[in-house]
Amino acid sequence: MCFGSRKTDEAGDARSRELDKVIKQDEKRMAREVKLLLLGAGESGKSTVLKQMKLIYAQGFSKTEKLEWKPVVLINVIQSLRLIFDAMEDYAIDFDRKENEKNKELVLLDVEIGPEDPLPPSYLEPIRSLWADGGVQKAILKGNEYALHDNIAYFCDDVDRLWDKNYIPTDQDLLRTRLRTTGITETVFDLGQLTYRMFDVGGQRSERKKWIHCFENVNCLLFLVAISGYDQCLVEDKDGNQMNEALMLWESIANSHWFAKSALILFLNKMDLFREKLTSSPITSYGFTDYRGPPDDHKQASKYFMDKFKALNRNPEKEIYGHFTNATDTNLLKITMTSVQDMIIQRNLKQLILPMHPTPELDGNDAQPPGCIVHFEGRDGGLDHHQHATPMLVMCIMKKPTKDERIYGIEMFEKGKRAEGGI
Repeated sequence: MCFGSRKTDEAGDARSRELDKVIKQDEKRMAREVKLLLLGAGESGKSTVLKQMKLIYAQGFSKTEKLEWKPVVLINVIQSLRLIFDAMEDYAIDFDRKENEKNKELVLLDVEIGPEDPLPPSYLEPIRSLWADGGVQKAILKGNEYALHDNIAYFCDDVDRLWDKNYIPTDQDLLRTRLRTTGITETVFDLGQLTYRMFDVGGQRSERKKWIHCFENVNCLLFLVAISGYDQCLVEDKDGNQMNEALMLWESIANSHWFAKSALILFLNKMDLFREKLTSSPITSYGFTDYRGPPDDHKQASKYFMDKFKALNRNPEKEIYGHFTNATDTNLLKITMTSVQDMIIQRNLKQLILPMHPTPELDGNDAQPPGCIVHFEGRDGGLDHHQHATPMLVMCIMKKPTKDERIYGIEMFEKGKRAEGGI
């Protein structure tokens, strides 16, 4: 009599079934997960995009989180003013008002505040006076030559609000703050029926070599360029140019074997600043002498830079998805990300369908009517190497018939079993 052996076998079978269930759930979850790597040179706006993703697709920032950014607002203002003071010395620019020499000494002192503390009242009038000084404004006009950050005017034009004793940073304040990224930051959010894991990595030169091999063939690579940086020096090299640095980095990334299978999305960011600059800072004055359009035509000028980046892609079969953005504009970025979402769906469909081998009665490579069921055997569907290839059914969901009808979405489920959702 071997009753014990039968119970052991039954328990083993139950564990095996439970394990299979967990594996299938993980496969389903991973099939709907998009890993998106956020890259770009320093000052391109990567951290701002991450904050926007939290505002648009997650729960936004709590009051506690907003208060934690209050010291950063003060640090940004003080650091920018110190940069301006150094520039005034380099360019031999004097203050218009002598009392601002004393105000300068105050700003040079180190100050610390906590999240619950108001901004120090003793700084309000000195900063207001410094900001109104003609010498300071003259130095600001040369800000592109010493990497002055572009948030100084936003904050200093609104000091009364910032110095209110009940001040809580707004969403726009958070988007404007600057805190250098080191290491890797991950943001997770849902967009449609896909879950995005967006990774931001350090943008400065010293950070780049640390991450490139860690993200081999991520689903999407989102590369940000500060298009307004065509006349800006680098933070770490005042003889360098932000646009040339971005072009060089893009060329190495776009043609890297690490990202051979990744979708490449290019954001030319800070279009608002770009438009403002063109009237007084011609593109051709900063080495881009092959530009032939009108100096102040932002449409032709932005197209010139987009074409310049796309031309660096050495693989003619690899498509570059380009967008013009302003990362501090929530509505514009939301529209842009919807377009990115559509592109990812189309690309996933192409990767899913092309490797499949349809049964003889239905050709899966032909456009099928809305709602049709196509049976595909033994496809991998772009699964990771540790996932199982399973016979699948695919439901095509088509847009209304048009001249260039295309698949808009699909629903995947195992043969004989309907899935809970689609991708």
